[in-house]
Amino acid sequence: MPSIDETLGQYSELFILLAAMAFTVAFIAFCWDLATSSKTIRAVENRLAEERAAQKVPAAVGAGGAPAEAGSGQEVSFEMADESMDYGSERRNAARIGVAVSILATLILAAGVVSRGIAAHRVPWGNMYEFCTTGALVVALVYLVALVKKDLRFLGSFVIGLVVIMLCAAAIGFPTPVAHLVPALQSYWLIIHVSVAVIASALFTLTFAMSVLQLMQSGREARARAGQKDRLAFMRLAPSALTLENVAYRINAVAFVLWTFTLMAGAIWAEKAWGRYWGWDTKEVWTFVIWVVYAGYLHARATRGWTGTRAAWLSIVGYLCVIFNFTIVNVFFSGLHSYSGIQ
Repeated sequence: MPSIDETLGQYSELFILLAAMAFTVAFIAFCWDLATSSKTIRAVENRLAEERAAQKVPAAVGAGGAPAEAGSGQEVSFEMADESMDYGSERRNAARIGVAVSILATLILAAGVVSRGIAAHRVPWGNMYEFCTTGALVVALVYLVALVKKDLRFLGSFVIGLVVIMLCAAAIGFPTPVAHLVPALQSYWLIIHVSVAVIASALFTLTFAMSVLQLMQSGREARARAGQKDRLAFMRLAPSALTLENVAYRINAVAFVLWTFTLMAGAIWAEKAWGRYWGWDTKEVWTFVIWVVYAGYLHARATRGWTGTRAAWLSIVGYLCVIFNFTIVNVFFSGLHSYSGIQ
């Protein structure tokens, strides 16, 4: 068995640390974009309200206009992004900086993940540290690829924020020196099973962010119908709650197929490693629980009319199950899948 390249492993950890710092800068830039947009739209609304008050014109109803006075009973609509989510003509410098820094951070993180794999002479996802770093890389890549066709910069603070959390969890919660795999993981099924699980988890991360925004936008739309003041002006950068729900549903459908394959590949690998397809190990049970939750989400929305906030909450519960399976189950439950690397 080839020896571990300790020096390259240290460089890998440095790359990952630098990537975490760069993603933090990108996260701040995306947050600044939201804050600036919120301040700008409120300034415009206040100016329009003052002009109408001076002219004694009733508050207008429409995108970008000042909302009707709270309690007036008049329905208003707050400005939102176009449902196509195409790039508009508005120049958002903070968002552009966030995207540019995210690309740089992703390249640095890719260097860290690849160099760790080269140092260990294997695929770099044999423990929780490596799963976190690889998962963060895939989340960032999926988000940046999606940005090529759609203006999803409104998701930046949420998605990149989750990437920062994953990298901090790897560096602080699950630090693991580069080493060889335990015997049970020395199989080509590791590449198949875990890589698909990482991709599915990355897609679930995107839909989690969209579902959270959907709930926020849904509440904003309800306040608009009630004629109340817009308290989340930064959400003008996001499309309607229905659009967010539809996009999240389509992505969840793809991720569910991948998670189904993850479950099946895990069972096949278990038969080869331990001589049985299913043994009710804690990790196996929670992998199945995740499958059931997302299956229920897809079924309820497609056939039972569970749309709106109920669908969003089901999507969020599914992702919380993913997080529980990865953190609590790996750390506090012993079993055949105890490969976290935590001492």
